[in-house]
Amino acid sequence: MASFLTNWDPENNEFWAKTGKKIATRNLWISIPALLLAFSVWMMWSIIIVQMQNLGFVFSSDPDKNKALLYALPAIAGLAGATLRIPNSFLIAIGGGRNVIFLTTLLLLIPTIGAGIALQDINTPYMIFAILAATSGFGGGNFASSMSNISFFFPKRMQGTSLGLNAGLGNLGVSVMQFLLPVTMGLAIFGSIGGDGIGLPKDVGGKLAGTLVYIQNCGWTWVPILLIVIVAIWFGMNNLKSATPDIGSAIGGIGKSAFLVFLGVISASLGSYLLVMLKWNMWVVLPVTIVFSVMIMKYLSPSEIKLNLKKQFAIFNNKHNWIMTIIYTMTFGSFIGYAGAFPKLIQDVFGSLADGSVNPDAPNALTWAWIGPFVGAVIRPVGGWLSDKIGSGSRVTTGSTILQILAAFAVAYFIIEARESASPNTYWWPFFISFMLLFIGSGIGNGSTFRSIPYIFPKDLAGPVLGWTSAIAAYGAFIIPKVFGEQIANKTPEYALYGFGVYYIICLGLNWYYYDRKNSEVKC
Repeated sequence: MASFLTNWDPENNEFWAKTGKKIATRNLWISIPALLLAFSVWMMWSIIIVQMQNLGFVFSSDPDKNKALLYALPAIAGLAGATLRIPNSFLIAIGGGRNVIFLTTLLLLIPTIGAGIALQDINTPYMIFAILAATSGFGGGNFASSMSNISFFFPKRMQGTSLGLNAGLGNLGVSVMQFLLPVTMGLAIFGSIGGDGIGLPKDVGGKLAGTLVYIQNCGWTWVPILLIVIVAIWFGMNNLKSATPDIGSAIGGIGKSAFLVFLGVISASLGSYLLVMLKWNMWVVLPVTIVFSVMIMKYLSPSEIKLNLKKQFAIFNNKHNWIMTIIYTMTFGSFIGYAGAFPKLIQDVFGSLADGSVNPDAPNALTWAWIGPFVGAVIRPVGGWLSDKIGSGSRVTTGSTILQILAAFAVAYFIIEARESASPNTYWWPFFISFMLLFIGSGIGNGSTFRSIPYIFPKDLAGPVLGWTSAIAAYGAFIIPKVFGEQIANKTPEYALYGFGVYYIICLGLNWYYYDRKNSEVKC
């Protein structure tokens, strides 16, 4: 089977029925597990930090500061993943779809093997975990190149469904991870390679003190699965001439892609250094990292890559690129940010009583956390399908945004009630249901906004816009855990929800004005 396809015309119905559909479907069904694993590795720190606290990993004598440091690990992974999405946004046109997906999936072995080793020792320095969290960002970066790649395979009429399936089932990696890791942490399944378990210092979640926990399995679990998928990518996926006109050899494509990923690593390292070592404010770190990422690609890339990037950088002169970036950040940024913060938020909101003592009947975060990302991921293809069905992504986005606004303020209300109650568990189900609605709204909006992009932009710009908007939206994985961590330290987590709710209201207005009102300049 030829890996490089020179003739590709999915808008031609005869070509699609005879040849295109089969090839596109095969690429999609290999892309999905690769993206699922990418999300699993990227977001695994949301579960790891819950068990690190249970096992007594201590990085500060101040309990509140220690919690903030734990929250910082998924935030670092979020920052790195979002930053790496910026170069990933432009990789397909430079390196080729199969080549890029192969490389970016292969890189996931670094954080998984690293975590498998580092988590075996409770005395491992915090900086090691911070570095490993940053390398987990490879998984976050993969989304941009994956979505850009799949957009070239399918006709416009199927963009909502195909992109929704790739993203939605790929997003399932978060809930798969949050469900699977608590199981594998309880089993000595990797023998001498996996290392010894660590005993719980106290009773936690129905488990007695002394129970062995193999927290290092949070890394080892993914290694054999990754190896299988990497082989499938190399032998089963394709590069398209229509997506990568000047691809050259496979080694050349991988090399050019690796160079841009390396530039992304430099940017992600800068952001993590400013955040962890210099303790810069997150709202300063964020724009500095984004601007540095774009500039380093623009000025340090070889001339061949630079010329290609210049064509794709045309999206920065299009106002709709920026509008859709803001709107998509509301949807995917919320989904991925809440997925990273939800387990720890459950632990912090319901884990103690009003007098500061431990809540013996608190819901187990490891039992419930996976359901939110699962719901949000499963509902995402529905957002794309529904948009295709009614012929309007913007109309579906309006409805999902209203749901997010109402759900955010409801979650804030029940957090306050739980904190001030002598029986916080009374508010567990209202809190949980409201959070599920928040995930549902963000999931539907994920699908509908991505469906809108191919209708707003021409084909040559739609791929880079899909990548760029997903890159900036991914900073939600950095912002939301960081904001919750700061507000938990201040004992006012509801303030975070107030801020998110106001942001959703702004996005509702932008979507209505530019795309959904009667006389809007673009109908999508």
